[in-house]
Amino acid sequence: MQLVKAGLCAFGMSGKVFHAPFLKEHPGFFISAIVERNKEESKEKYPEATIYRSVDEMLANADIELVIVNTPVQTHYEYAKKALEAGKNIIVEKPFTVDVAEAEELVKLAEEKGLFLSVYQNRRFDRDFLQVQKVLNEGKLGNIKEAEIRFDRFRTTPSGKQHKESPDQIGSGSLHDLGAHLVDQAVQYFGYPEKLFADVFSMKGSAFANDYFEILLFYKNDLRVRLKSSVFAKEDHYAYKIFGDKGSFLQERTDNQETELVAGAIPVYGNEWMQPLKEADGILNYLNEDSETERLFTSSEAGNYMNYYQQIYEHIVFGYPLPSPGKEIIQNMKIIDASLESTKEEKVIVL
Repeated sequence: MQLVKAGLCAFGMSGKVFHAPFLKEHPGFFISAIVERNKEESKEKYPEATIYRSVDEMLANADIELVIVNTPVQTHYEYAKKALEAGKNIIVEKPFTVDVAEAEELVKLAEEKGLFLSVYQNRRFDRDFLQVQKVLNEGKLGNIKEAEIRFDRFRTTPSGKQHKESPDQIGSGSLHDLGAHLVDQAVQYFGYPEKLFADVFSMKGSAFANDYFEILLFYKNDLRVRLKSSVFAKEDHYAYKIFGDKGSFLQERTDNQETELVAGAIPVYGNEWMQPLKEADGILNYLNEDSETERLFTSSEAGNYMNYYQQIYEHIVFGYPLPSPGKEIIQNMKIIDASLESTKEEKVIVL
């Protein structure tokens, strides 16, 4: 196999959980470089990688063609631009950048240099997201009239991470964090909305960045899609609720890849390292071809973040479509910006 040498810009949670394990286990990639400013934690699992003390040092010295920009979002633009100027293909952690103009500049720069820029939208490979996509594609619900996608947590105390929770940091807060996933999922399912109305604020108080949002997306065919997240949700809701003129589908958020990876699981290449659920995590209630009601309990298939890196590899080697290209994610960023504008102006924003 053609070997793609990669470098990680950081070795925090993102590097340890979402990137390094998959690059390590995929036979088409080789982790050649890792940036650790002060520590050498990567040596234990990735001894083949050279440790650099800064992104600049890595870009100047490492023999790599792919750079993963997995630093705090406030630094994405700076490091992504440096990597592109150094002639490297890049993967940027969501939510890409904190500014649409910066994102557009990076996409243009990548195009000018003949490089690719992908944003790591890993939750397109969650089991629950894929199950909803499957049900929608089957068409059993008829014309979709209403949908709700939630991502709730119970985190009532601050984490201490200033780049995520300080209201003074552009790009901090749940809207840019979890909202980047929910917006992406809505667009993947239903396309780009016509307008929106949003409520974004901090339940923990003004000393913290937003930790609650509710976004109502309006579509031209009278479809309404609601995106919602709260950190004061002790009891789980159905994460996805889809209502059509022939039926409804309720789906729990059951993907546990992140939990397993944090616990040390190794994603096996070529296999579904996560298994399909044996128990039900969804309810499908619809009218069949005979106009009779069928109510089914569904179990979602396995999700697999390895498929993201498989698609990256196939793009490099075979020229197959790039997963979540930067130009596509810019549209998501415009929805996030419009949600903040809607909250500030207390009005519907036309996109």
